[in-house]
Amino acid sequence: MIAIRSFTRSIPRSLSRLSASSTRRPLSSLCQSPLLQQPWKAAPSFRYAAFSTSPKAYEKEGEMDQELSAKIDSELQMEKEMRDSDEIPETIRDYLEDGPFELHDTPGQEDVCLTRRYGNETIRITFSIADLNSLTDEDRFTEDPALQDEDSDSIPEEGQSGGAQSKGTINQGRSRGGNINVAPEDAVAPADRSELADDESAYNEDADADASFPARVHVTIEKAGHGALQVETVAQDGMIVIENVYYFPNAELADAKTADQDWTRRGLYTGPPFGNLDQDLQVMLERYLDERGVNTALALWVPEYIDFKEQREYLTWLANVKSFVDA
Repeated sequence: MIAIRSFTRSIPRSLSRLSASSTRRPLSSLCQSPLLQQPWKAAPSFRYAAFSTSPKAYEKEGEMDQELSAKIDSELQMEKEMRDSDEIPETIRDYLEDGPFELHDTPGQEDVCLTRRYGNETIRITFSIADLNSLTDEDRFTEDPALQDEDSDSIPEEGQSGGAQSKGTINQGRSRGGNINVAPEDAVAPADRSELADDESAYNEDADADASFPARVHVTIEKAGHGALQVETVAQDGMIVIENVYYFPNAELADAKTADQDWTRRGLYTGPPFGNLDQDLQVMLERYLDERGVNTALALWVPEYIDFKEQREYLTWLANVKSFVDA
C-alpha cells in the first residue's frame, strides 16, 4: 500500500519537473534547432572608397597650372614693355584738360561716358571698347595689301600692258632685231625712282588710314521737362558721321534701363532715317552737334582712348587669370 502511495505521489513531481525544465529552456536553443534554421545566409558587405574621396581628387594642382601661369606672366611682361598702361598718353590727357567734357570711366567696364553742361542742356556721350574687339579677321584680310598683290598676280598676261609700260622694269622690251631696248631711267636704281617712291608713300598713307577703326558714339542731349534728343554717330578718320536722330518725350527712355522702359521705347515713333532727311537739314544737324563739342577733335580722341582702355583692361584680365590659376 505504501509503495502504491509513493508511486502516485512521485508522478506529479516528475511531471512538474518536466514542465519546469521545458519552460526554463531558452528560446535561442529552439532557434538553433536544425528544423528552424534559415536555409540562406546574408551575403558579406564590402566597403569601397568613394570616387570623390580618392587621392587623385585632392591633388594640389594640375599638370598645366605652372606652364599656364608662366605663359601668362610672359604675356604680361611683354605687354608692359610695349606700353605702360598706367601712364595716360599726352594726347588723351590734353583733350581732357582742354576740352569741355568730364570723363567717367569705371575699371572693368566696357562702356565709357563723357558729360558736360551746355546752357540748359545736359549732354552725355557714350562709347564702348567692344567696338575694337568686334573687328573681324575678314575685315582685316580684305584690307591686307599682300592679298591685293596676290590678286594682281592672277591677272592674265594678255590683260597686262607691255614691258615698256610696266612700272619699275629695267629692260623696256625688245626691238625688231631682237636687241633689248634700254630706257634712260634704267640707269637709276628702282628704289630711287620717284614713281616707286610715290607708290611707297601712298602705301604708308593707306596703312595709316587702315589703323583707324569705326567707333560708335551715342550722343544724348537732355532738357529738363522737354525730353531728350539722341543721336547715333560713328567716329572714324577724324569724322563724325550721323546715322540716326531720335527724339524721346521722356528723357528716361533715351537710355532705357528696365524692361518696361525698353518695351515702351520700341513702340515709339522716334524719327525717320537720317539719310532720308533734307540735305540742308542734315548739314544743320551736323553743325548742331559741332557746337556742342561733337566734332573732329572728339572723333580723333575716341578711337585713341578705346585703344588705351582696352590695353589696360587686357592687362588687368591677364593678372586676374594668373591670380586665379596660382590660387
